[in-house]
Amino acid sequence: MHDIKWIRENPEAFDAGLARRGLPPQSAELLKLDAEKRNAQTELQALQSKRNEIAKAIGVVMRDDKTKAEALKVEAGEIKDKIAALEAAVSDDAQDALSEALSRIPNIPAADVPVGEDENGNVQVRVWGEPKKMENAKEHFDLGEALGMMDFETAAKIAGARFCVLSGALAKLERALAAFMLDMHTRGYGYTEVSPPLMVRDESMYGTGQLPKFAEDLFKTTDGRWLIPTAEVSLTNIVADSILDDNTLPRRFTAHTPCFRSEAGSAGRDTRGLIRQHQFSKVELVSITRPEESDAEHERMTACAEEVLKRLGLPFRTMLLCTGDMGFGSRKTYDIEVWLPGQDRYREISSCSNCGDFQARRMKTRYRPKDSKGTEFVHTLNGSGLAVGRTLVAVMENYQQPDGSIEIPEALRPYMYGQTKIEKK
Repeated sequence: MHDIKWIRENPEAFDAGLARRGLPPQSAELLKLDAEKRNAQTELQALQSKRNEIAKAIGVVMRDDKTKAEALKVEAGEIKDKIAALEAAVSDDAQDALSEALSRIPNIPAADVPVGEDENGNVQVRVWGEPKKMENAKEHFDLGEALGMMDFETAAKIAGARFCVLSGALAKLERALAAFMLDMHTRGYGYTEVSPPLMVRDESMYGTGQLPKFAEDLFKTTDGRWLIPTAEVSLTNIVADSILDDNTLPRRFTAHTPCFRSEAGSAGRDTRGLIRQHQFSKVELVSITRPEESDAEHERMTACAEEVLKRLGLPFRTMLLCTGDMGFGSRKTYDIEVWLPGQDRYREISSCSNCGDFQARRMKTRYRPKDSKGTEFVHTLNGSGLAVGRTLVAVMENYQQPDGSIEIPEALRPYMYGQTKIEKK
């Protein structure tokens, strides 16, 4: 959510920020709605004052001039109706015209974000590891089906397309990956592990920016709750409607959860395999920080996600997303792309974003700086640390053997009870 006061004072800068995202100017329309609301507020206060004056006057003239008193009562009734209408116009409800308009406008990109229309405008920041070139490299679904441990046909019978049944050692490997990630983030980097709700209310989805604009990408229950598309929603909303103590910042949370996405608009893309599923598993990272520390926290979070791939020996590159490819709530995003020999290209496995105060304004989350009587909005950050299913894909394709077996990375062997290889029984 944007600060209308800031837009009022900096309309050109606001429109320039939107232009970097390829969007038309919107300050004029927003300021028009703002002026209407403020004018209504001024008129409301004037009418309330006049109503009070009339009430006093009625008491004075009631005994001496009943005709005048009745006329004043009629006028008071008319003012009451006007006040009711104006109170609706100046309501602080999140669904009023101004808030509704603001809620659909994406975050303003940071100054160092490159301008571009799509992923072709992204900038490579660094590369780690040497991409593996293999003769006759297979994709993960061919490997998994040949092992008899990855079953898309049975999943389709149970739930429809874009689901999978993992079994045996591959199911164990997926669990091992999640446990390995959680242990690394909690023991090594100070994140607090959380087991959050998988269903949330409208307010939570609104707070992190999924609503109202992206409802079609979500699954909704019959009683009005939403299945989380990412644990970012649950974790970030832990601090919603709060004023935090300065000495508790930064707060860092991590969680391993299922995630649910409708994949609206992805017809024909990644129709086979685990890359784009309706249900998938992810280890999420969320940070709540002071504004002046969020840029450094962003670099730290990205390094935490990268470290998972380093310990697994999986080659990757880190990309700074351009203005046309970054998410709705982000002011700056790094995508980490892992090398997949079966596809002979890099694929996204993590996205780490600094949202600035964009989500905090929607969630009404502030903190009280030391030696200050006032409060400020916190900054929020989120990232995948990592997408577990895609990491499973990367391990399978990078550690595949000529006979179709999968070598288990050394870092995961303690979680696999010493098993070193996955092969068909």
